[in-house]
Amino acid sequence: MGSNRRYADHYDRLMDARVAEVVARGHEPDTLTAEELDLTHEPLTRTPIPRPVRAWVRYGGVPLRVDAELVAWTRAAAAIRWRLGDIQHRAWVWGPAVEDRNDTGGR
Repeated sequence: MGSNRRYADHYDRLMDARVAEVVARGHEPDTLTAEELDLTHEPLTRTPIPRPVRAWVRYGGVPLRVDAELVAWTRAAAAIRWRLGDIQHRAWVWGPAVEDRNDTGGR
């Protein structure tokens, strides 16, 4: 007898969300520094409609991949926001850490 992949995917997502919440508990997400962003020399683009992305973030140095929204970017970095449980998180990450959820084509 085979398994129902739809249910397996559902429980995989629930487990991923639970693991993410445990990893993030007690930590703020790591974010790029002002020096790394260099906003005095790098043009900043903001989007009025956030774009759905997948991104690598770190909590206390522990990497975690999250579903997020891209809200701003420079040539090298991306500002993202995401929810873990009831808490919204925000961070600046390097651009290559972000991929578009619709076509995996990047920012």
